[in-house]
Amino acid sequence: MLVVVDMQEGAGLPGDEMGIEVMGGNADRVARVEGLLAAARGAGVPVVFFQEVHRPSGIDFGRELDGAEGPHCIEGARGTALEPSLRPREDEFHIVKRRYSGFIGTELEIVLRGLRASTLILVGGLTDVCVHYTFADAHQRDFYVRVVSDCVGGSSERSHAAALEAMEYLQTGAVRTSDEIVAAFNNLSLSHLEGASL
Repeated sequence: MLVVVDMQEGAGLPGDEMGIEVMGGNADRVARVEGLLAAARGAGVPVVFFQEVHRPSGIDFGRELDGAEGPHCIEGARGTALEPSLRPREDEFHIVKRRYSGFIGTELEIVLRGLRASTLILVGGLTDVCVHYTFADAHQRDFYVRVVSDCVGGSSERSHAAALEAMEYLQTGAVRTSDEIVAAFNNLSLSHLEGASL
């Protein structure tokens, strides 16, 4: 399953306006995820899109504002919407979350069980926050997890690199490139076509 973590418009806007700093290169990451998403869809790989959203009252932030982040991803505010080119189709999954991990307070585990998923491929942001926490929670639930290094962005280059290293520590071979994942999806698509022609 391809898991698109919080690919929201705010990642391309100034951090002081959005409440979160994000390392540069957002437009390039979006373009790479677009290609990866197209390959996943072509191969029939299920896709789930996460969107972090908080109520304007702030009641659902919890301890999230105790660190470096300011209020962000406020319902209806600029930057909270998903990237226009990275939105779910009618047959795909869109899950709103209130916490870093995609497993906390969401229907993700129900969806994964229904799909009999065993491997999660993570893209999006932030590498060192929502991607990392979702990875760790998936790992502790015995899923195979892969993170696409050039399709995730951290709060800084340093934090991005450290998070990738931490995820690789948990599962050897976890860190992959978009070229590797697209090739794997294309092989899946080819095998489906070959199977259909038999």
